[in-house]
Amino acid sequence: MYQALYRKWRPHSFEDVISQPHITTALRNQLKEDRTAHAYLFTGSRGTGKTTCARILAKAVNCLHPDADGNPCLSCEICQEAERGALSDLVEIDAASNNSVEDVRDLREGTVYLPERCRYKVYIIDEVHMLSPSAWGALLKVMEEPPPYVKFILATTEVHKVPATIISRCQRYDFHRIRSADIVVRLQWIAEQEQLPLSEDAAQLIAHLSDGGMRDALSLLDQCASVGGEITAESVTQTAGVAGRDSVFTILEAIQQHDPAKALQCTGVLYDQSKDMVRLCDELLEQLRNLILIKAQSGSLELLTCLPDELLRVQALAQQSSLEEILAQLSALQDCRERMQRNPGKRVELEMTLLSMATPGLRASQALAAAPAQAQASAQTATPHAALPPEMPAAEQSAEPLNASDFQPVANWPEILAAYAEVNPAVSGSLSESSAFVAGNTMLIVAKNRFFLTLLKNKENAVSLRETVKQFLGVEYRIRAKCTEPEQKESKAQSLLRKAIDSHLDTAPE
Repeated sequence: MYQALYRKWRPHSFEDVISQPHITTALRNQLKEDRTAHAYLFTGSRGTGKTTCARILAKAVNCLHPDADGNPCLSCEICQEAERGALSDLVEIDAASNNSVEDVRDLREGTVYLPERCRYKVYIIDEVHMLSPSAWGALLKVMEEPPPYVKFILATTEVHKVPATIISRCQRYDFHRIRSADIVVRLQWIAEQEQLPLSEDAAQLIAHLSDGGMRDALSLLDQCASVGGEITAESVTQTAGVAGRDSVFTILEAIQQHDPAKALQCTGVLYDQSKDMVRLCDELLEQLRNLILIKAQSGSLELLTCLPDELLRVQALAQQSSLEEILAQLSALQDCRERMQRNPGKRVELEMTLLSMATPGLRASQALAAAPAQAQASAQTATPHAALPPEMPAAEQSAEPLNASDFQPVANWPEILAAYAEVNPAVSGSLSESSAFVAGNTMLIVAKNRFFLTLLKNKENAVSLRETVKQFLGVEYRIRAKCTEPEQKESKAQSLLRKAIDSHLDTAPE
Protein backbone atom coordinates (compact mmCIF):
# COMPACT_ATOMS: atom_id res chain seq x y z
CA MET A 1 0.00 0.00 0.00
CA TYR A 2 1.35 3.41 -0.98
CA GLN A 3 2.27 5.67 1.93
CA ALA A 4 2.43 9.44 1.67
CA LEU A 5 5.95 10.87 1.76
CA TYR A 6 5.35 12.96 4.88
CA ARG A 7 4.32 9.80 6.75
CA LYS A 8 6.99 7.55 5.26
CA TRP A 9 9.82 9.92 6.09
CA ARG A 10 8.61 11.15 9.46
CA PRO A 11 11.58 11.28 11.91
CA HIS A 12 11.76 8.34 14.31
CA SER A 13 14.46 9.66 16.65
CA PHE A 14 15.59 13.07 17.86
CA GLU A 15 18.65 13.12 15.60
CA ASP A 16 16.35 12.97 12.55
CA VAL A 17 14.47 16.13 13.58
CA ILE A 18 15.72 19.18 11.68
CA SER A 19 15.96 22.86 12.67
CA GLN A 20 14.92 22.29 16.31
CA PRO A 21 18.24 21.67 18.14
CA HIS A 22 17.22 23.85 21.10
CA ILE A 23 14.39 21.39 21.80
CA THR A 24 15.89 18.03 20.90
CA THR A 25 19.05 18.75 22.93
CA ALA A 26 17.05 19.66 26.04
CA LEU A 27 14.79 16.60 25.78
CA ARG A 28 17.71 14.23 25.23
CA ASN A 29 19.52 15.63 28.27
CA GLN A 30 16.41 15.09 30.40
CA LEU A 31 16.12 11.50 29.17
CA LYS A 32 19.80 10.76 29.81
CA GLU A 33 19.52 12.12 33.36
CA ASP A 34 16.09 10.53 33.95
CA ARG A 35 14.44 13.77 35.02
CA THR A 36 11.62 14.22 32.54
CA ALA A 37 8.68 16.43 33.49
CA HIS A 38 5.11 15.26 34.03
CA ALA A 39 3.69 17.68 31.43
CA TYR A 40 5.02 19.33 28.26
CA LEU A 41 3.56 21.99 25.97
CA PHE A 42 4.83 22.01 22.37
CA THR A 43 3.90 25.15 20.41
CA GLY A 44 4.63 26.38 16.92
CA SER A 45 3.29 26.62 13.38
CA ARG A 46 2.11 23.54 11.50
CA GLY A 47 4.58 21.02 10.17
CA THR A 48 7.47 21.98 12.46
CA GLY A 49 7.69 18.67 14.34
CA LYS A 50 5.51 19.09 17.44
CA THR A 51 3.60 15.81 17.20
CA THR A 52 6.66 14.00 15.85
CA CYS A 53 8.77 15.03 18.86
CA ALA A 54 5.90 14.11 21.17
CA ARG A 55 5.87 10.57 19.77
CA ILE A 56 9.65 10.26 19.97
CA LEU A 57 9.59 11.44 23.59
CA ALA A 58 6.81 8.97 24.43
CA LYS A 59 8.89 6.13 22.96
CA ALA A 60 12.10 7.27 24.65
CA VAL A 61 10.69 7.40 28.20
CA ASN A 62 9.37 3.84 27.83
CA CYS A 63 12.13 2.30 25.66
CA LEU A 64 13.54 -0.94 27.06
CA HIS A 65 17.05 -0.28 25.68
CA PRO A 66 17.45 3.50 25.19
CA ASP A 67 20.60 4.81 23.51
CA ALA A 68 23.19 6.61 25.57
CA ASP A 69 22.37 9.87 23.79
CA GLY A 70 18.70 9.80 24.82
CA ASN A 71 17.20 8.40 21.61
CA PRO A 72 14.84 5.39 21.62
CA CYS A 73 16.44 2.20 20.34
CA LEU A 74 13.63 1.64 17.76
CA SER A 75 14.19 -2.12 17.95
CA CYS A 76 12.61 -3.22 21.26
CA GLU A 77 9.02 -4.39 21.35
CA ILE A 78 7.84 -1.15 23.01
CA CYS A 79 9.33 0.99 20.23
CA GLN A 80 8.03 -1.34 17.53
CA GLU A 81 4.48 -1.29 18.87
CA ALA A 82 4.60 2.48 19.29
CA GLU A 83 5.67 2.81 15.64
CA ARG A 84 2.69 0.69 14.57
CA GLY A 85 0.30 2.66 16.77
CA ALA A 86 -0.51 -0.48 18.77
CA LEU A 87 0.91 0.53 22.16
CA SER A 88 -1.99 0.81 24.61
CA ASP A 89 -0.01 2.95 27.07
CA LEU A 90 0.52 5.62 24.41
CA VAL A 91 -2.78 7.48 23.96
CA GLU A 92 -3.10 10.11 21.21
CA ILE A 93 -6.12 12.42 21.33
CA ASP A 94 -7.16 14.90 18.65
CA ALA A 95 -8.69 17.76 20.61
CA ALA A 96 -10.27 19.16 17.45
CA SER A 97 -12.80 16.29 17.44
CA ASN A 98 -12.61 15.17 21.09
CA ASN A 99 -12.93 18.49 22.89
CA SER A 100 -15.88 18.06 25.23
CA VAL A 101 -15.73 17.81 29.00
CA GLU A 102 -16.92 14.20 28.74
CA ASP A 103 -13.88 13.32 26.60
CA VAL A 104 -11.49 14.82 29.15
CA ARG A 105 -13.33 13.09 32.00
CA ASP A 106 -12.82 9.77 30.22
CA LEU A 107 -9.12 10.65 29.95
CA ARG A 108 -9.00 11.49 33.64
CA GLU A 109 -10.67 8.20 34.57
CA GLY A 110 -8.07 6.36 32.47
CA THR A 111 -5.21 7.88 34.49
CA VAL A 112 -6.39 5.97 37.55
CA TYR A 113 -5.16 2.69 36.08
CA LEU A 114 -1.50 1.69 36.01
CA PRO A 115 0.27 1.28 32.66
CA GLU A 116 -0.21 -2.18 31.16
CA ARG A 117 3.31 -2.72 29.83
CA CYS A 118 5.27 0.51 30.03
CA ARG A 119 6.92 2.56 32.73
CA TYR A 120 4.72 5.55 31.93
CA LYS A 121 1.30 6.06 30.44
CA VAL A 122 1.71 8.96 28.00
CA TYR A 123 -1.16 11.13 26.75
CA ILE A 124 -0.50 13.19 23.60
CA ILE A 125 -3.23 15.81 23.08
CA ASP A 126 -2.90 17.41 19.65
CA GLU A 127 -4.46 20.82 18.83
CA VAL A 128 -5.15 21.21 22.53
CA HIS A 129 -6.35 24.80 22.06
CA MET A 130 -9.59 23.36 20.62
CA LEU A 131 -10.77 22.10 24.03
CA SER A 132 -14.01 23.60 25.28
CA PRO A 133 -13.91 25.93 28.33
CA SER A 134 -15.40 23.26 30.60
CA ALA A 135 -12.91 20.69 29.30
CA TRP A 136 -10.03 22.94 30.38
CA GLY A 137 -11.27 22.78 33.95
CA ALA A 138 -11.46 18.99 33.86
CA LEU A 139 -7.94 18.76 32.38
CA LEU A 140 -6.57 21.16 34.97
CA LYS A 141 -7.75 18.91 37.80
CA VAL A 142 -5.73 15.93 36.61
CA MET A 143 -2.68 18.02 35.65
CA GLU A 144 -2.48 19.64 39.09
CA GLU A 145 -1.67 16.34 40.84
CA PRO A 146 -1.07 13.67 38.21
CA PRO A 147 -0.15 10.10 39.20
CA PRO A 148 3.63 9.51 39.04
CA TYR A 149 3.21 7.07 36.16
CA VAL A 150 1.36 9.54 33.86
CA LYS A 151 2.85 12.11 31.48
CA PHE A 152 1.07 14.67 29.31
CA ILE A 153 2.35 16.15 26.05
CA LEU A 154 0.16 18.96 24.72
CA ALA A 155 0.64 20.32 21.19
CA THR A 156 -0.89 23.48 19.75
CA THR A 157 -0.52 25.97 16.92
CA GLU A 158 -2.37 28.68 18.90
CA VAL A 159 -0.80 28.90 22.34
CA HIS A 160 -2.61 32.18 23.10
CA LYS A 161 -5.82 30.15 23.45
CA VAL A 162 -4.36 27.92 26.17
CA PRO A 163 -5.27 29.10 29.70
CA ALA A 164 -2.41 30.42 31.82
CA THR A 165 -3.21 27.86 34.51
CA ILE A 166 -2.43 25.05 32.05
CA ILE A 167 0.73 26.68 30.67
CA SER A 168 2.12 27.22 34.18
CA ARG A 169 1.96 23.47 34.84
CA CYS A 170 3.91 22.49 31.72
CA GLN A 171 7.43 22.71 30.40
CA ARG A 172 6.93 24.84 27.30
CA TYR A 173 8.94 24.40 24.12
CA ASP A 174 8.46 26.72 21.13
CA PHE A 175 9.15 25.11 17.76
CA HIS A 176 10.67 27.40 15.14
CA ARG A 177 9.75 27.49 11.48
CA ILE A 178 12.15 25.20 9.63
CA ARG A 179 14.79 27.11 7.68
CA SER A 180 14.36 26.97 3.91
CA ALA A 181 17.94 25.76 3.48
CA ASP A 182 17.25 22.79 5.78
CA ILE A 183 14.04 21.97 3.91
CA VAL A 184 15.90 22.02 0.58
CA VAL A 185 18.55 19.60 1.87
CA ARG A 186 15.91 17.27 3.28
CA LEU A 187 13.84 17.36 0.07
CA GLN A 188 16.87 16.55 -2.07
CA TRP A 189 17.82 13.63 0.17
CA ILE A 190 14.29 12.18 0.15
CA ALA A 191 14.02 12.68 -3.63
CA GLU A 192 17.26 10.73 -4.02
CA GLN A 193 15.94 7.89 -1.85
CA GLU A 194 12.66 7.84 -3.80
CA GLN A 195 14.47 8.20 -7.16
CA LEU A 196 12.56 11.37 -8.00
CA PRO A 197 14.16 13.78 -10.54
CA LEU A 198 14.03 16.99 -8.49
CA SER A 199 15.82 20.09 -9.74
CA GLU A 200 17.48 22.45 -7.28
CA ASP A 201 15.23 25.36 -8.35
CA ALA A 202 12.16 23.19 -7.73
CA ALA A 203 13.41 22.20 -4.28
CA GLN A 204 13.99 25.86 -3.40
CA LEU A 205 10.54 26.85 -4.64
CA ILE A 206 8.86 24.05 -2.68
CA ALA A 207 10.75 25.11 0.45
CA HIS A 208 9.68 28.70 -0.15
CA LEU A 209 6.00 27.80 -0.62
CA SER A 210 5.93 25.56 2.47
CA ASP A 211 6.52 28.58 4.75
CA GLY A 212 8.72 26.71 7.20
CA GLY A 213 6.59 23.55 7.40
CA MET A 214 8.26 20.25 6.49
CA ARG A 215 4.96 18.41 6.18
CA ASP A 216 3.64 20.94 3.64
CA ALA A 217 6.90 20.65 1.69
CA LEU A 218 6.71 16.87 1.48
CA SER A 219 3.02 16.94 0.56
CA LEU A 220 3.77 19.32 -2.32
CA LEU A 221 6.71 17.16 -3.43
CA ASP A 222 4.41 14.12 -3.35
CA GLN A 223 1.83 15.96 -5.44
CA CYS A 224 4.42 17.07 -8.00
CA ALA A 225 5.81 13.52 -8.27
CA SER A 226 2.37 12.17 -9.16
CA VAL A 227 2.36 14.32 -12.33
CA GLY A 228 5.36 12.42 -13.69
CA GLY A 229 8.54 13.55 -15.37
CA GLU A 230 11.18 15.85 -13.97
CA ILE A 231 10.09 18.08 -11.11
CA THR A 232 11.02 21.61 -12.15
CA ALA A 233 10.15 25.07 -10.84
CA GLU A 234 7.56 25.39 -13.62
CA SER A 235 5.86 22.11 -12.72
CA VAL A 236 5.81 23.12 -9.04
CA THR A 237 4.16 26.40 -9.99
CA GLN A 238 1.50 24.60 -12.02
CA THR A 239 0.87 21.94 -9.38
CA ALA A 240 0.67 24.37 -6.46
CA GLY A 241 -1.75 26.63 -8.33
CA VAL A 242 0.31 29.74 -7.64
CA ALA A 243 1.09 32.55 -10.02
CA GLY A 244 4.27 32.08 -12.02
CA ARG A 245 7.13 34.05 -10.55
CA ASP A 246 7.54 35.93 -13.84
CA SER A 247 3.88 37.01 -13.66
CA VAL A 248 4.31 38.43 -10.15
CA PHE A 249 7.32 40.47 -11.20
CA THR A 250 5.56 41.58 -14.40
CA ILE A 251 2.68 43.00 -12.36
CA LEU A 252 5.03 44.78 -9.96
CA GLU A 253 7.08 46.19 -12.85
CA ALA A 254 3.88 47.48 -14.47
CA ILE A 255 2.93 49.20 -11.20
CA GLN A 256 6.35 50.85 -10.86
CA GLN A 257 6.19 51.95 -14.52
CA HIS A 258 2.64 53.35 -14.03
CA ASP A 259 1.21 50.97 -16.65
CA PRO A 260 -2.19 49.86 -15.25
CA ALA A 261 -3.25 48.20 -18.53
CA LYS A 262 -0.32 45.78 -18.39
CA ALA A 263 -0.94 44.96 -14.70
CA LEU A 264 -4.63 44.23 -15.33
CA GLN A 265 -3.89 42.21 -18.46
CA CYS A 266 -1.44 39.97 -16.62
CA THR A 267 -3.91 39.55 -13.74
CA GLY A 268 -6.65 38.59 -16.21
CA VAL A 269 -4.45 35.91 -17.80
CA LEU A 270 -3.74 34.42 -14.38
CA TYR A 271 -7.46 34.49 -13.52
CA ASP A 272 -8.29 32.63 -16.75
CA GLN A 273 -5.74 30.00 -15.71
CA SER A 274 -7.71 29.53 -12.44
CA LYS A 275 -5.02 31.08 -10.28
CA ASP A 276 -6.18 31.98 -6.79
CA MET A 277 -6.51 35.78 -6.53
CA VAL A 278 -5.93 35.75 -2.76
CA ARG A 279 -2.75 33.75 -3.24
CA LEU A 280 -1.65 36.21 -5.95
CA CYS A 281 -2.20 39.08 -3.52
CA ASP A 282 -0.07 37.26 -0.92
CA GLU A 283 2.73 36.78 -3.44
CA LEU A 284 2.67 40.45 -4.38
CA LEU A 285 2.83 41.37 -0.69
CA GLU A 286 5.77 39.05 -0.20
CA GLN A 287 7.78 40.65 -2.99
CA LEU A 288 6.94 44.15 -1.75
CA ARG A 289 8.34 43.07 1.61
CA ASN A 290 11.56 42.11 -0.18
CA LEU A 291 11.68 45.57 -1.78
CA ILE A 292 11.29 47.22 1.63
CA LEU A 293 14.14 45.14 3.09
CA ILE A 294 16.43 46.13 0.22
CA LYS A 295 15.47 49.82 0.50
CA ALA A 296 16.03 49.69 4.26
CA GLN A 297 19.51 48.25 3.60
CA SER A 298 19.10 45.39 6.02
CA GLY A 299 22.49 44.06 4.91
CA SER A 300 21.40 40.42 5.12
CA LEU A 301 20.16 38.55 2.06
CA GLU A 302 18.92 35.74 4.33
CA LEU A 303 15.92 37.90 5.25
CA LEU A 304 14.75 37.96 1.63
CA THR A 305 12.24 35.34 0.48
CA CYS A 306 13.14 35.25 -3.20
CA LEU A 307 14.98 32.62 -5.19
CA PRO A 308 18.65 33.27 -6.04
CA ASP A 309 17.96 33.87 -9.74
CA GLU A 310 15.30 36.47 -8.82
CA LEU A 311 17.57 38.66 -6.71
CA LEU A 312 18.69 40.93 -9.56
CA ARG A 313 15.07 41.51 -10.59
CA VAL A 314 14.06 42.37 -7.03
CA GLN A 315 16.98 44.79 -6.67
CA ALA A 316 16.07 46.48 -9.97
CA LEU A 317 12.47 46.94 -8.79
CA ALA A 318 13.67 48.44 -5.51
CA GLN A 319 15.71 51.06 -7.35
CA GLN A 320 12.68 52.25 -9.34
CA SER A 321 10.64 53.47 -6.33
CA SER A 322 11.15 55.28 -3.06
CA LEU A 323 10.61 53.62 0.29
CA GLU A 324 7.52 55.80 0.87
CA GLU A 325 5.93 54.61 -2.39
CA ILE A 326 6.61 50.96 -1.63
CA LEU A 327 5.15 51.33 1.87
CA ALA A 328 2.02 52.94 0.40
CA GLN A 329 1.67 50.08 -2.08
CA LEU A 330 2.13 47.51 0.67
CA SER A 331 -0.55 49.20 2.76
CA ALA A 332 -2.97 49.27 -0.20
CA LEU A 333 -2.48 45.55 -0.85
CA GLN A 334 -2.91 44.69 2.83
CA ASP A 335 -6.24 46.55 2.89
CA CYS A 336 -7.22 44.72 -0.30
CA ARG A 337 -6.29 41.37 1.30
CA GLU A 338 -8.63 42.06 4.22
CA ARG A 339 -11.50 43.05 1.91
CA MET A 340 -11.01 39.93 -0.19
CA GLN A 341 -11.76 37.79 2.87
CA ARG A 342 -15.24 39.38 3.11
CA ASN A 343 -16.07 39.99 -0.54
CA PRO A 344 -16.87 37.19 -3.03
CA GLY A 345 -15.66 39.41 -5.90
CA LYS A 346 -11.97 38.84 -5.16
CA ARG A 347 -10.83 39.55 -8.71
CA VAL A 348 -12.56 42.94 -8.75
CA GLU A 349 -11.05 43.89 -5.38
CA LEU A 350 -7.55 43.05 -6.57
CA GLU A 351 -7.97 44.77 -9.95
CA MET A 352 -9.25 47.96 -8.32
CA THR A 353 -6.24 48.01 -6.00
CA LEU A 354 -3.73 47.35 -8.79
CA LEU A 355 -5.34 50.10 -10.90
CA SER A 356 -5.01 52.53 -8.01
CA MET A 357 -1.39 51.51 -7.32
CA ALA A 358 -0.38 51.93 -10.97
CA THR A 359 -2.13 55.32 -11.37
CA PRO A 360 -0.55 57.95 -9.07
CA GLY A 361 -3.18 60.61 -9.87
CA LEU A 362 -6.02 58.24 -9.01
CA ARG A 363 -4.31 57.24 -5.77
CA ALA A 364 -3.92 60.90 -4.78
CA SER A 365 -7.59 61.69 -5.48
CA GLN A 366 -8.66 58.67 -3.42
CA ALA A 367 -6.54 59.91 -0.52
CA LEU A 368 -8.17 63.35 -0.69
CA ALA A 369 -11.65 61.80 -0.80
CA ALA A 370 -10.87 59.64 2.22
CA ALA A 371 -9.46 62.49 4.31
CA PRO A 372 -12.83 63.82 5.64
CA ALA A 373 -13.94 60.33 6.70
CA GLN A 374 -10.62 59.72 8.44
CA ALA A 375 -10.87 63.05 10.24
CA GLN A 376 -14.37 62.19 11.46
CA ALA A 377 -13.21 58.77 12.64
CA SER A 378 -10.28 60.35 14.47
CA ALA A 379 -12.63 62.75 16.24
CA GLN A 380 -14.82 59.87 17.38
CA THR A 381 -11.82 57.95 18.77
CA ALA A 382 -9.74 60.70 20.27
CA THR A 383 -7.56 58.38 22.35
CA PRO A 384 -6.38 54.79 21.94
CA HIS A 385 -8.23 53.96 25.16
CA ALA A 386 -11.63 55.23 23.98
CA ALA A 387 -13.04 51.70 24.23
CA LEU A 388 -11.94 51.39 27.84
CA PRO A 389 -14.38 51.98 30.71
CA PRO A 390 -14.70 55.31 32.55
CA GLU A 391 -13.24 55.73 36.00
CA MET A 392 -14.93 53.70 38.70
CA PRO A 393 -17.15 55.48 41.20
CA ALA A 394 -15.46 56.25 44.50
CA ALA A 395 -17.51 53.55 46.26
CA GLU A 396 -16.18 50.90 43.86
CA GLN A 397 -12.53 51.87 43.73
CA SER A 398 -9.80 49.75 45.27
CA ALA A 399 -7.27 51.06 47.75
CA GLU A 400 -5.20 52.56 44.91
CA PRO A 401 -7.42 54.65 42.56
CA LEU A 402 -7.17 53.54 38.93
CA ASN A 403 -7.86 55.60 35.83
CA ALA A 404 -9.50 54.38 32.63
CA SER A 405 -6.15 54.37 30.84
CA ASP A 406 -4.82 51.78 33.33
CA PHE A 407 -7.35 49.15 32.27
CA GLN A 408 -6.73 46.61 29.53
CA PRO A 409 -9.52 44.55 27.90
CA VAL A 410 -9.78 40.81 28.61
CA ALA A 411 -9.54 39.23 25.16
CA ASN A 412 -10.92 35.81 26.11
CA TRP A 413 -13.88 37.15 28.12
CA PRO A 414 -16.42 35.21 25.95
CA GLU A 415 -14.60 31.96 26.76
CA ILE A 416 -14.66 32.77 30.47
CA LEU A 417 -18.39 33.47 30.30
CA ALA A 418 -18.99 30.20 28.45
CA ALA A 419 -17.25 28.29 31.24
CA TYR A 420 -19.07 30.29 33.92
CA ALA A 421 -22.42 29.43 32.29
CA GLU A 422 -21.90 25.83 33.40
CA VAL A 423 -21.07 26.94 36.93
CA ASN A 424 -23.73 29.60 37.47
CA PRO A 425 -26.16 29.99 34.55
CA ALA A 426 -28.29 32.64 36.28
CA VAL A 427 -25.48 35.13 36.79
CA SER A 428 -23.92 34.27 33.44
CA GLY A 429 -27.19 35.12 31.71
CA SER A 430 -27.13 38.62 33.18
CA LEU A 431 -23.66 39.14 31.67
CA SER A 432 -24.87 39.01 28.07
CA GLU A 433 -23.15 41.71 25.96
CA SER A 434 -20.78 42.51 28.81
CA SER A 435 -17.04 43.21 28.68
CA ALA A 436 -14.22 42.99 31.21
CA PHE A 437 -11.06 45.01 31.86
CA VAL A 438 -8.15 44.46 34.26
CA ALA A 439 -5.68 46.75 35.96
CA GLY A 440 -3.40 45.61 38.75
CA ASN A 441 -5.37 43.17 40.92
CA THR A 442 -8.73 44.66 39.92
CA MET A 443 -11.16 43.43 37.29
CA LEU A 444 -13.90 45.80 36.15
CA ILE A 445 -16.93 44.20 34.49
CA VAL A 446 -19.06 46.53 32.36
CA ALA A 447 -22.50 44.93 32.06
CA LYS A 448 -25.50 45.97 30.02
CA ASN A 449 -27.96 44.35 32.42
CA ARG A 450 -28.21 46.30 35.69
CA PHE A 451 -29.59 43.21 37.42
CA PHE A 452 -26.03 41.78 37.40
CA LEU A 453 -25.05 44.36 40.04
CA THR A 454 -27.72 42.91 42.32
CA LEU A 455 -26.67 39.32 41.70
CA LEU A 456 -23.02 40.14 42.40
CA LYS A 457 -23.91 41.18 45.96
CA ASN A 458 -24.42 37.49 46.72
CA LYS A 459 -21.16 36.21 48.17
CA GLU A 460 -21.49 32.80 46.53
CA ASN A 461 -21.99 34.39 43.11
CA ALA A 462 -18.95 36.62 43.56
CA VAL A 463 -16.75 33.73 44.71
CA SER A 464 -17.77 31.42 41.84
CA LEU A 465 -17.15 34.15 39.27
CA ARG A 466 -13.76 34.99 40.80
CA GLU A 467 -12.70 31.32 40.74
CA THR A 468 -13.74 30.88 37.11
CA VAL A 469 -11.74 33.97 36.12
CA LYS A 470 -8.73 32.62 38.00
CA GLN A 471 -8.86 29.33 36.04
CA PHE A 472 -8.33 31.24 32.81
CA LEU A 473 -6.15 34.19 33.81
CA GLY A 474 -4.24 32.67 36.72
CA VAL A 475 -4.94 35.69 38.96
CA GLU A 476 -7.51 36.10 41.73
CA TYR A 477 -8.88 39.54 40.86
CA ARG A 478 -10.94 41.84 43.05
CA ILE A 479 -14.10 42.17 40.97
CA ARG A 480 -15.90 45.48 40.54
CA ALA A 481 -18.88 46.15 38.28
CA LYS A 482 -20.54 48.97 36.34
CA CYS A 483 -23.71 49.17 34.25
CA THR A 484 -23.94 50.92 30.87
CA GLU A 485 -27.72 51.45 30.99
CA PRO A 486 -29.42 54.08 33.17
CA GLU A 487 -31.30 52.84 36.19
CA GLN A 488 -34.93 51.99 35.41
CA LYS A 489 -37.85 50.86 37.44
CA GLU A 490 -37.35 47.17 38.10
CA SER A 491 -39.94 44.60 37.22
CA LYS A 492 -41.98 42.81 39.85
CA ALA A 493 -40.01 39.59 39.33
CA GLN A 494 -36.69 41.39 39.69
CA SER A 495 -37.96 43.17 42.81
CA LEU A 496 -38.92 39.88 44.46
CA LEU A 497 -35.60 38.29 43.55
CA ARG A 498 -33.65 41.31 44.81
CA LYS A 499 -35.50 41.20 48.14
CA ALA A 500 -34.74 37.49 48.42
CA ILE A 501 -31.06 38.12 47.77
CA ASP A 502 -30.94 41.03 50.23
CA SER A 503 -32.63 38.84 52.85
CA HIS A 504 -30.04 36.11 52.23
CA LEU A 505 -27.21 38.61 52.65
CA ASP A 506 -28.65 39.88 55.93
CA THR A 507 -28.88 36.39 57.43
CA ALA A 508 -25.68 34.93 55.94
CA PRO A 509 -22.96 34.17 58.52
CA GLU A 510 -19.82 36.32 58.38
